[in-house]
Amino acid sequence: MSRRFSIAVCGIRAAALALGFPLAAMAQNFPAKPIRIVVGLAPGGGTDIVARMVGQRLGTAVGQQVVIDNRPGASGNIAAEIVARSPADGYTLIAVTASHVINPSLYAKMSYDPIKDFTGITQLTAQPYLFVINPGVPAKTVKEFVALAKTRKGGLTYASSGSGLLGHLGMELLKMQANFQAVHIPYKGASPALVDTIAGQVDAFFPTIISGLPQVKSGKVRLIGVTTIKRAALLPDVPTIAEQGYPGYEVNGWYGMLVPAGTPKDVVAFLNREVANVLRSPEGREKLAAEGAEGVGNTPEQFAAYMQSEAVKWDKVVKQSGARAD
Repeated sequence: MSRRFSIAVCGIRAAALALGFPLAAMAQNFPAKPIRIVVGLAPGGGTDIVARMVGQRLGTAVGQQVVIDNRPGASGNIAAEIVARSPADGYTLIAVTASHVINPSLYAKMSYDPIKDFTGITQLTAQPYLFVINPGVPAKTVKEFVALAKTRKGGLTYASSGSGLLGHLGMELLKMQANFQAVHIPYKGASPALVDTIAGQVDAFFPTIISGLPQVKSGKVRLIGVTTIKRAALLPDVPTIAEQGYPGYEVNGWYGMLVPAGTPKDVVAFLNREVANVLRSPEGREKLAAEGAEGVGNTPEQFAAYMQSEAVKWDKVVKQSGARAD
């Protein structure tokens, strides 16, 4: 190829990009090599399980290997920084939780912007938290729990899986809305928090549905509400907190998938379509239901708007409650 012809080709490509014309080769050739999904949590947790399910089925659909790369630590900040600095070519993705948009409110310094440095592929899931209490607490409803807390000097106590996580902030949101006091006792994970709630060392806890439901069914804790606006599919007879006199109350656990900002729009659209197909497949729905979750599969634009709204909502709760990361 002559130097003059090469320059001409580069000029045509640059002009096409400047005018907003898609380069068909991008969509036609993608993916041409393995895809990596970074997960900011250790293997075995809900995010990891969903990422592996999506990755396995995505790889089959597109004919490429999808590798899961676990990079736990700092509430997902380590993994997010890695992906934010990765090439914006669609070959490095990240599976995130709600903490991704909450972290800027909890950490004084961050090396990346969780909104500006990423482009959303889609919201993967939505799942409720459970409001459970020790059976010795004389309350059968959320209103009774709130009333009891108001009569106790210093209020009741509640556990969380860690400071700044949704189980913590969800109770803080309810405290703000219902105007009562409760003392936060943070734990290193859901298991020890559940153990102490069962033992009566703390009065209440907001576990995920997948970790809390077995203890509810065994009678070791009492379930008095779910945190989502709609009732949980696995618990259709259990009223939401909003239904029990606290309209608008909602804590929605979610997982999402992102790529670095600047990833070509046609690649983003391709990934969105393929991942949404996985979530909507019978196998995908069955796997998510087993985790107490429902697939979402919305558009990149819808997911971006949702992340922004979640960031604003939880920033207010963090500031009013004084919550800090562990």
